[in-house]
Amino acid sequence: MAGERRRRGGEGPRERTRERGTRREREREQQQQRGPGRGRAALVVAAAAALALGLAAAAAEWKRWSAAARLVTPHPAPPALPPGSTGPLASPQRFWGTYRPHVYFGMKTRSPRALVTGLMWLRQSEGGGSLRHTCEQSDGLSRYGWLMHDGENFGVQEIRDGDLSLKTEFVKRPGGEHGGDWSWRITARTEGAGGPAPLLSLFFYVATDGQGTLRPHLENGTRLAAVTGTTEELGDFTLTFLRPTAGSGEDPKYASYHYLEAASPGLHRLTEVVRSSLSDRFVFAPPGRPRRRFFAVDAFRGPPGEAPRGRLLLHQVTLEPPGTAEVTFESGSAAGRPGRLAGAALSAALGRHAAAFERRFEETFGLGRKGFPPAQRRFAQAALSELLGGLGYFHGRSLVQAPLQERPVPAAEAALFTAVPSRSFFPRGFLWDEGFHQLLLARWDPALSREVLAHWLDLMNAEGWIPREQILGEEARAKVPPEFLLQHSETANPPTLLLALQRLLPAAPPPFLRRLFPRLRAWYDWYNRTQAGPLPLTFRWRGRDPQPERFLNPKTLASGLDDYPRASHPSPEERHLDLRCWMALASRVLAEVAEQLGEPAGPYREMERALSDNGLLERLHWAPELGAFADYGNHSAAVGLRWQPAAPPAPGRPPSAPRLVREVREAPRPRFVGALGYVSLFPLLLQLLRPDSPRLPAVLAAMRSERQLWTPFGLRSLARDSPLYMRRNTQHDPPYWRGSVWVNINYLALRALSGYAGVEGPQRERAAELYRELRHNLVANLYRQYAESGFLWEHYSDSTGRGQGCHPFAGWSALVVLVMAEDY
Repeated sequence: MAGERRRRGGEGPRERTRERGTRREREREQQQQRGPGRGRAALVVAAAAALALGLAAAAAEWKRWSAAARLVTPHPAPPALPPGSTGPLASPQRFWGTYRPHVYFGMKTRSPRALVTGLMWLRQSEGGGSLRHTCEQSDGLSRYGWLMHDGENFGVQEIRDGDLSLKTEFVKRPGGEHGGDWSWRITARTEGAGGPAPLLSLFFYVATDGQGTLRPHLENGTRLAAVTGTTEELGDFTLTFLRPTAGSGEDPKYASYHYLEAASPGLHRLTEVVRSSLSDRFVFAPPGRPRRRFFAVDAFRGPPGEAPRGRLLLHQVTLEPPGTAEVTFESGSAAGRPGRLAGAALSAALGRHAAAFERRFEETFGLGRKGFPPAQRRFAQAALSELLGGLGYFHGRSLVQAPLQERPVPAAEAALFTAVPSRSFFPRGFLWDEGFHQLLLARWDPALSREVLAHWLDLMNAEGWIPREQILGEEARAKVPPEFLLQHSETANPPTLLLALQRLLPAAPPPFLRRLFPRLRAWYDWYNRTQAGPLPLTFRWRGRDPQPERFLNPKTLASGLDDYPRASHPSPEERHLDLRCWMALASRVLAEVAEQLGEPAGPYREMERALSDNGLLERLHWAPELGAFADYGNHSAAVGLRWQPAAPPAPGRPPSAPRLVREVREAPRPRFVGALGYVSLFPLLLQLLRPDSPRLPAVLAAMRSERQLWTPFGLRSLARDSPLYMRRNTQHDPPYWRGSVWVNINYLALRALSGYAGVEGPQRERAAELYRELRHNLVANLYRQYAESGFLWEHYSDSTGRGQGCHPFAGWSALVVLVMAEDY
């Protein structure tokens, strides 16, 4: 050791310098060895972070793509409607029908590219008059609607256009493999003072929509006597336009004839094609009578450069009323027909069908046995007939959008056979309306109703969602403002189809229920998954208006009750009473279907019991300060609309108009919503309240209070002492569900009162008394308004009883027939 120290101590500067240099080299080597390792680690970390970000982005993109794909993918369950079941071989009696509810009179087949037929008319005047074709409130007709319609083979409609009266009749005759034959009769007369009646032009047309051929057959170069043609669904056919006769007799009637053959730019533009083809260079010259100039179709002057979508052939007959014109359609596959269904043969067939309709109506509803006079029975027949005559067949794609999508996309191609709420204003399918429609139609024709329900459930996508509004095809889209075309996938609608299904259940064929059940389960699961509330066993409608500052109370279109007052400030904390009650009904019906099929019903029964638990219902939705059931949410009672002055205009620009905006005078807080109205009644309407419920007397008292819901015309939608009673929602939105009397909810109220009157309970007599009074008030007012105005209406004034909203509205207002029959 000492020698070692000596050797070290004897090292000179050179050796020490060499050692330091060697040490530095070693340290440098070590640093070089360590450096790449640290760099690689940093690179690995960076790469991992980038990968994580990329995976997150990819996952988000995959989620968006998957949601978009499922949005437009039909549900994988077998279709509820067996394939081919609506065609001419499987269902010949329903292949042809008045399935164009948006036109005053027309027929088509239940096929995607149907042959369509229809009627237009023009009352000739110096300026050309108004061409009538599609049902428009702006036409100002004093009356139109079906007086008799059996939904299948026969119908009689009355149209009043000023002093002109038109009766449109049709009857079908089975035969062959393509839906058989049919015939029309149009009878025209005028009611008024003497002097020559204005000339009337009737336009009968046939048009193709993308497939099929039409061949005109002319007489004297101007009269279209017949059209022969061929389509894939109809095979060969002949359409014949018979010469008009005088009045209801067989005597020939003098008329002028013109015809039009044109390329069609689409069925939704047929009116435009005809209007653009009219010319006033023609003269009506009956022998020995004054000559008169009139408008008739001439050369087609359609929009240039548009590719034709089909063909249009039109027969114009111009005459002086009274007169009768007939049209016959004969299928090429119908052999051995007894003769043409026209003239006396058509009169006889119409008479037989009318008598059969009246017998069937009385057997079904028994209004004669209940003592209703003939005029009120005719009113009820017309209400049912207008609903049946409003059945439509639609085909096309909805425009849909999911929350994660940037832009809307077309949904899968679909077909829908459905009734419509209003031929003039809402000639398309509405989900929650349809359940009410089918309550009546299921009583008239259960097989037809089962078919409609299956059509609706087949619209379901892979998520279990059914769009609440069905705007399928160009004719349907032409009646809808662009801002209402889009359907949002988070938006629900009350599952009222289950009300109709519950009515059908006792006699429903098991194969029908077995086809429906997978889709019913998916629909039920979708509601529970997407419309769940903030607490267990609570529910919340999605899709309320996203800009609350624009509305006195943001609308909840999903609920069907639109502007009915909800929490003033939409939030995830809302609990919606009506949706909770609908889910209780859904649980009950799903359980009944499962039990009928021998499927497990336990989960549905458990949910029904939980949602029907009156104690839990009270804890979640009874508002002591209101003395009624209510919604819960972030709410301010101190809101109003005020005019906001316009900002000073820029130089050279016109001043902008002042705006009506919402003013919140008290901050919102979580509380019950102080609105007593239809929503408050839902525990009673869907019969969730026990007959001995301590809350039932208060609910019945609110119904009978004239300060709250009672009127001489039915139950109003919002109590008179409610802060938002009859208040506008925006500058352009008048009150809708804020006081008016609506027939569908009054029907549910009568149904429930009848139920409570029929079981033991302390309120039994009170319920029976309210039932009798409410039924009388509702029926009397609807009949009186129909007799005065000629129409059923969308809703009715709570102060005068007068019809309001759109008309005709046979939709759920036709439930008055079941009320008259006391059929719940």
